[in-house]
Amino acid sequence: MSAAKQVIVVGAGIIGASIAWHLAKAGANVTIVADSGAGGVATPNSFAWINASWSNPEPYFRLRTRSMAEWTRLAQDLPGIPLTWCGGLCWDLPPAELEAYAAEHSGWGYGIERVDRARAARIEANVTELPDFALHVPGEGVAEPVAATQALLADAELRGARVMTGTAVTALVQANGRVAGVDTSSGRIAADEVVIAAGAGSPAIAATAGLKLPIETPPGLIVHSRPYEKLLNGLVIGDRLHMRQTAEGRIIAGSDFGGADPGMDAEATARELFAAMKSMLRGADGLELDFHTVGYRPTPIDGFPIIGRAQGVSGLYVAVMHSGITLAPAVGLFAAREILDGERDPLLEPYDLARFAQ
Repeated sequence: MSAAKQVIVVGAGIIGASIAWHLAKAGANVTIVADSGAGGVATPNSFAWINASWSNPEPYFRLRTRSMAEWTRLAQDLPGIPLTWCGGLCWDLPPAELEAYAAEHSGWGYGIERVDRARAARIEANVTELPDFALHVPGEGVAEPVAATQALLADAELRGARVMTGTAVTALVQANGRVAGVDTSSGRIAADEVVIAAGAGSPAIAATAGLKLPIETPPGLIVHSRPYEKLLNGLVIGDRLHMRQTAEGRIIAGSDFGGADPGMDAEATARELFAAMKSMLRGADGLELDFHTVGYRPTPIDGFPIIGRAQGVSGLYVAVMHSGITLAPAVGLFAAREILDGERDPLLEPYDLARFAQ
């Protein structure tokens, strides 16, 4: 590995920040370019649940659980990063499907506890709508998304990285048959390799080099209360909605992993979702809606990440995915190794862009 390798990371969300931090830590000269502020666009709208829950085939489960372990390592390297292993109480599937998920994932080594209503009430005493059967996963957690991203970017800067927020990438620069940098609203920047980790903005950037990224961007709405006294101990993944309480005391909720469908009237949807959340909580009489966010989740069309070098476009690495909060530490570690040392981790093998050409 050359310690002087010049790498541009396009995107300042959690994925871009993790890749940039791992590159800088390994000795690369890193420039982060993003038209957003630190924290990106999708990241601030994340529910921020760190998990390897249901609907994950085993290879993807293995990547996610590895990344959960890497979150612990990252927190040791960056003391104060806002990470909490608060556990998740889950009943967002019919009982038979919930049991099938528990049996499968327990067999893979996921620490799942089957709980009845009484046990669930001891875990989350202030939730009024509890089922007869739920699952508790103590090893699931939360990383406050914007604060974690900002911590990574700040430490990357201390390690010599350059962070250029509010700077739009207008095109990939190509020279001698490879990507050699980017054109931006502030001028051209040269590099040995460019990483596209710009979430929903990635396809437009990739297209300037003739590369198609098969990405969808479904919207997700999340409501945020004003800070309030502690009501929740961990993640509540219910059949009607998902909710958690942030480090500053806000209770946030969405109606699926990425938030509710905002529909035609996001304000009305937010009010309805907040009312449903409030009705599920004991002691929430004074809870008030502060704001809602609508984020556009960068989701490859098969639902799985795109991570790796782009075939036929030398000098370009792509890292675009949903579940960025869960996956960021492992993706950052593995991408940095591949970019600097040419070592591709076996856990990434299913997630090359080339799979869409088959």
